[in-house]
Amino acid sequence: SAVSTQGAAHRSVSSGSTRRILLATDLSPASEGAALQALDLAHDLGAELLIVSVIDPGSLRLPGGRFGGRVDQVRSRRESAAQELVSRGRAAGVRVSFLIWEGDPGESIVDAARSEQVDLVVVGSHGRGSVGRFLIGSVSDHVVRHAHCPVLVVRARASTEPMA
Repeated sequence: SAVSTQGAAHRSVSSGSTRRILLATDLSPASEGAALQALDLAHDLGAELLIVSVIDPGSLRLPGGRFGGRVDQVRSRRESAAQELVSRGRAAGVRVSFLIWEGDPGESIVDAARSEQVDLVVVGSHGRGSVGRFLIGSVSDHVVRHAHCPVLVVRARASTEPMA
């Protein structure tokens, strides 16, 4: 549950050692839980929050080799979504900034964490399970295995709405 995840994060991360938190996000609704956790942690620890969103140009290709979207269009949508998240954080008293990178998401997040000298990475997980990870790979798994600092993986919440 989100509460136990947050409690674990607060116990394992102290305000003295955590000055910069990196939120790795695709800025989709499934990533909202990770964004909330990162904002809460940054606020509670008095840390700066750096939002990093990675555009994977390879993911824009359609079957047959054509492109389903352009990088500049995706970048524009991500910048708008990131600005909204920056505004929410700043309204809560958190120092927030964002970067948009292009490349392999897992590798780019690890590189950003190192180059930006962050103390903690918060990343969401879409919760696809072992079969999904086998078929498409898992960005969060890659970050956990390769990051130089602690990583908090926040699972996407399952819908709690009743089925019609």
